Amino acid sequence: MNPVTVPDHPAAGQRSNLVLLTHLMYGLHTLSFFSAGVFSVVALILNYVKRNELPDDFFRSHFRWQARSFWFTLLWLLLTLPLWAFFVFPGWVAWTVVGL
Repeated sequence: MNPVTVPDHPAAGQRSNLVLLTHLMYGLHTLSFFSAGVFSVVALILNYVKRNELPDDFFRSHFRWQARSFWFTLLWLLLTLPLWAFFVFPGWVAWTVVGL
C-alpha cells in the first residue's frame, strides 16, 4: 500500500520558518553574555525587521517579549552601572541578578 503524501501548505512552511527564527533569536539572547551583548542587538534588529511579517498573535507576543526584555535589561544594567564605579562586589552581584 502506498502512503498518501500531502503537499505542505505554504502557510505551514512560513510558520515553521518563523518558529525556527524565534528559537534562533532566543538562542542569541541566551548567548549574548559571551558576546558582550552583540548577539542580543542582532536579535533585536531581527525582531524589528520581521515584526511586520508576523501572521498571528502567537508570534507577535514572542517578538514583543524579546524586544521588551532587551530594553528592560539594558535599563537595569544602566541603572546599576554606578555600583561598579564605587563597589566591585555589589556591581557584580547586581549584574548577575539582571543577567539571570
